[in-house]
Amino acid sequence: MDERFSIFPCPYINYSPYFSRNDIRSSKVPAYVHLLNPRRTWYNNRRIIILNAWIVLLLVTASNNGYDGTMMNGLQSLPQWKLSFNNPSGSMLGLLNAIQHIGSLGGYPFSPYLADGLGRRRTVFIGAVLMCMGTVVQTASQSVGMFIGARFLIGFGHSFAAAASPMLITEVSYPLYRGPLTSTYNALWQGGAIVAAWTTFGTFRIHNTWSWRIPSAFQGIPALVQVCLILFAPESPRWLIGKGRHEEALKTLAYYHADGDENDPLVQYEFNEIKNALEFDRTVAANVGWLSLIATPGNRRRLRIIVALAFFSQWSGNGLVSYYLNKVFDSIGITDPTIQLLINGILQIWNLTWALLGAALCDRAGRRPLFLVSTAGMAIFFTLQTVCSAQFAIHGSTAAAHAVIAFIFLFYASYDIAFSPLITSYAVEVLPFALRAKGFMVYNISLSLSLIFNQYVNPVALDAIQWKYYIVYCCWIVFEWVYLYLFVVETKNRTLEETAALFDGEEATQHIQGDTAALDNQRDDLSEEKEKD
Repeated sequence: MDERFSIFPCPYINYSPYFSRNDIRSSKVPAYVHLLNPRRTWYNNRRIIILNAWIVLLLVTASNNGYDGTMMNGLQSLPQWKLSFNNPSGSMLGLLNAIQHIGSLGGYPFSPYLADGLGRRRTVFIGAVLMCMGTVVQTASQSVGMFIGARFLIGFGHSFAAAASPMLITEVSYPLYRGPLTSTYNALWQGGAIVAAWTTFGTFRIHNTWSWRIPSAFQGIPALVQVCLILFAPESPRWLIGKGRHEEALKTLAYYHADGDENDPLVQYEFNEIKNALEFDRTVAANVGWLSLIATPGNRRRLRIIVALAFFSQWSGNGLVSYYLNKVFDSIGITDPTIQLLINGILQIWNLTWALLGAALCDRAGRRPLFLVSTAGMAIFFTLQTVCSAQFAIHGSTAAAHAVIAFIFLFYASYDIAFSPLITSYAVEVLPFALRAKGFMVYNISLSLSLIFNQYVNPVALDAIQWKYYIVYCCWIVFEWVYLYLFVVETKNRTLEETAALFDGEEATQHIQGDTAALDNQRDDLSEEKEKD
């Protein structure tokens, strides 16, 4: 056995720049921290830099979805787009917005079979190819039907890329950076939103159909980059081990996590823990097939949380601004398209800033506190937005209209610190490998259903009852806070396998960690004795 795995103090533990010895003994830090080489970081290690570059390629999948939502928001303020498609409103406008998510809904049932059968990389590639094809048709659209069909195809392709990308990110990341990187995935929805907002603002003054065709064409750029590069990215070590390709998995872990050293303590720790977790899923938890999603109390608990998060992420009042900002502005007397597009562009930069802050804090503050603070802030600021909207509608107060804009920004700051970064990362990390693709498909379907409902109901309700519709969301957000307080489990400072085992009890944790915990305790005891001497 390698001497670095003996019960004597690990050579790395006394030199860690991240944590103190007391932190290492507590639950404040990851259990594997004593195995980290402090000289191997994201900014000075060439292999980790390359790995993170591949992860950036996967992160742009979320940007595509963010681009779409904000692009459609911007197009609704363009007279040229309205003229091209006969001034859509009501249910037709809802269909134009919702059709991409309907397309995603059609693709999600196939995504786990592709992700588990062909691998994460190839699934992303297939999705990116379909999105490129859809973007070409969308840009060339000559009718409403052609535009709707193109958006359906984009959504269908996005379902594959969106299913596989976050799983590959979380399964291949260097463990110390897994939480923030996976959380950055959904945070970069705002990155695409920024590009879309300012693209539509820039093309607003083009007095022909290119004012909306150019933003449509730009939507395909992230997918095109993925088509060219994704097959060169590393495959998930978890998927490789699940397929019996242990040697390839070990080489991948060693290459990116330890400069190619297959005997590195961290690599061996990860490799053995992954094997133990997969064995536990097959032999003890019986996590095979669709029924396993509801077969055990732990799996039912997982499903209950991820489905709720999917709906909460779109039913918190944010859907009003994400897809129908122009209608919100119209309701408070701001009708100038230039002003609408300018505020939209600034709002997306604001959103990205807060979302990235939330991603950075996920391992420091913890998932549960961020969710609770976020939801409480949304409840407060959305209620104030409702009051000010009512004041403008009843009394015509200009000050109230300006206050609505301020509270929209504050509402989104609250939303962004948890729901933008954490909903996707939390969903993939609480699911064990055997159920990850299937469970994540359920999450994505729930997300699409909530979006489709929003995009059909919101424009109709806003036309019918104006600001009074906001009261529904005020009540719902309070319910969200209570639900999250009761059911969300803290998952910080654990490996992917240990996080998933939280829901399966002590037996799962012991099986997955094997003898690691005992060795760690002995190592700490000997270290204490040495310090006393």
